[in-house]
Amino acid sequence: MKLLKQFIEKSRAGYVRLIPEQPEDMWHIYNLIQKEDQLEASTVRGVKSETSTGSVSTDRVRLKLTISIEDVFFDVQAGALRINGRNIVENKFVGFGQYHTLDLEMNQPFTLSKPEWDLISLQRIKDACDITRQADVAAVTMQEGLAVICLLTQFMTVVRQKIEVPIPRKRRGSTTNYEKGVQRFYEQIYRGIKQHIDFSVVKVVILGSPGFVRDQFFEYMMAQATKAEDKTTLENKAKFVLVHTSSGHKGALEEVMRDPQIKARLADTKAAQEVKAIDSFYQMLNNNPDRAFYGFADVRKAADNGAIGTLLVTDELFRAADIQTRKKYIQLVEDSQA
Repeated sequence: MKLLKQFIEKSRAGYVRLIPEQPEDMWHIYNLIQKEDQLEASTVRGVKSETSTGSVSTDRVRLKLTISIEDVFFDVQAGALRINGRNIVENKFVGFGQYHTLDLEMNQPFTLSKPEWDLISLQRIKDACDITRQADVAAVTMQEGLAVICLLTQFMTVVRQKIEVPIPRKRRGSTTNYEKGVQRFYEQIYRGIKQHIDFSVVKVVILGSPGFVRDQFFEYMMAQATKAEDKTTLENKAKFVLVHTSSGHKGALEEVMRDPQIKARLADTKAAQEVKAIDSFYQMLNNNPDRAFYGFADVRKAADNGAIGTLLVTDELFRAADIQTRKKYIQLVEDSQA
């Protein structure tokens, strides 16, 4: 994400102008936007016009609108963000108070205004605009006929491609059709890795599967890379880590991230930070329960006594529809950092 302009008054009211540059930016924007905020962005709207003969035509017109936000819809996998609200700046195409839906687009600037910018929102903008906080871990979970290519960031796991290839069963006396199906399957995974994984950013690529699927695919990929003189894949061979998973579905990543071997490899990546913090909490809860607290009341008391070392709060609480609930947790974070 790129920050074009930021103006925050002493009262904390103000605006920021941003450009989303990658799918994860939409996740940050989704967590920034609250009901009754104001959003200015470019949009396309169908405008009907009537000719002198009485015929009606509809033209697609690009215009700039400013709406007061009422609803936000976010599709995580598609990275699509739709914001609905009432127009608050009248123009010749959209009347004042008329409803309109804005679809935020990649590489298109927008301006977000808030009556009060809190610490959490400002920190999120800082994190999102930090070029070092990009997806530096990739993972491919697979089983025969199914593979999922993901990018892991500090904030979310994004599925870049799901591959499904029917593989015929082995038949007595002949495995030709089976082997051809497996080759097609491996070929699509290899192509997907080349398309979705940027080795200039990614530090580790996890290949996980039950059985020996991951090993057989890795051998296939290296053989094909050698044959095609694919220097990028060959030069980054050491970044691949092969691990066992219970399945080829995305959910298998949770068990992978808790594997000691993977933790060691991911020690200097952003994706490991949240897992490390949660594991530390559970370890303290087991070994020294008097130092681990959860629930607002107990954590609030710890904050009042300056006794918080690490505070874990879900994004959902910062997006609470009730303003007082949201402010309560924001104040807790601010007090714990004082």
